[in-house]
Amino acid sequence: MMAAALRGSLVTLAKGLSGARLQPLCARSLSLTSSQNVSESPPARADSTFKVTMVPGDGVGPELMTAVKEVFKAADVPVEFEEFHLSEVQNMASEEKLDEVLSSMKNNRVAIKGKIHTPMEYKGELASYEMRLRRKLDLFANVVHVNSLPGYSTRHNNLDLVIIREQTEGEYSSLEHESVSGVVECLKIITREKSRRIAKFAFDYATKKGRSKVTAVHKANIMKLGDGLFLQSCAEVAELYPKIKYENIIIDNCCMQLVQNPYQFDVLVMPNLYGNIIDNLAAGLVGGAGVVPGESYSAEYAVFETGARHPFAQAVGRNIANPTAMLLSASNMLRHLNLEYHSNMVSEAVKKVIKQGKVRTSDLGGYASCDEFTRAVISNLAV
Repeated sequence: MMAAALRGSLVTLAKGLSGARLQPLCARSLSLTSSQNVSESPPARADSTFKVTMVPGDGVGPELMTAVKEVFKAADVPVEFEEFHLSEVQNMASEEKLDEVLSSMKNNRVAIKGKIHTPMEYKGELASYEMRLRRKLDLFANVVHVNSLPGYSTRHNNLDLVIIREQTEGEYSSLEHESVSGVVECLKIITREKSRRIAKFAFDYATKKGRSKVTAVHKANIMKLGDGLFLQSCAEVAELYPKIKYENIIIDNCCMQLVQNPYQFDVLVMPNLYGNIIDNLAAGLVGGAGVVPGESYSAEYAVFETGARHPFAQAVGRNIANPTAMLLSASNMLRHLNLEYHSNMVSEAVKKVIKQGKVRTSDLGGYASCDEFTRAVISNLAV
């Protein structure tokens, strides 16, 4: 009797377990398996399409933008471009056109642009369209990440440094006048507010990216008040970041040190003109203007472009431009839009083509055309 009762209670207990507990366990194991399968496959396409302003600019800009559009189409990137042609040398410049571009940039908050060439002759307006765009959008911080490309050997390999440039004041303030005949005064504007802002941006960038040192570049030994104020502002901000090492260096010595031993630098911050020079010098260390991406930021907007800004006019129509820099800038733009999967897909495809070494444009010692390089990138996309 007792044995029969014990067997009956055990059967009841087993049924209860199977119904109440075993079923959820099975369901949980199934859901775990399915989640593992999902993580191995690429994420689903974004529900919405991001609108981005595109300004091809002058020189080879339109060819580079064509490469970007073709790669994005092949990678099924959920980005829609609003394209505007703005140029000071191709009779495509007007206040209305500039206002259209600005309106689009303000609505979309993200843009990708080529170099808008500025003619040297004075035609009544000192500020170029490039400068006016930067000021209207307050694009105060230009960031150029100089990074050696695996597979392409230069004098200095494994370089990894960041140049941060203030680009709304300084020598590019467009304040010039002829005081008396034959004497021109050109004003360089340095303010405490903007110097502290770019210094804080540099230290915040170093903190976020896990970098250990910020170097301020200046000429305070000669421009004691202007560059002196910039240097003082950087030193004041540096005190707020005790975990990051702070140094300063004079611009001429900085140029020599970059050529001799660039590994000593991590993040460099500087006023406008010095940044323009150092951007181009540093780009030359890793392969030239065709391989270094850049970006400009304000509190609200982000504009992606090449790091060394050259229209490369002599290559127009010859299909020889290197789209690497613009494609890497486009990849950085996708990361900014939180399209991490597509960003990695594009950048990895570009780096794979360069590392393989079979398809290279003339600036990297090869014979491939811009179209051939673009097709090679598309064939290496992990779609």
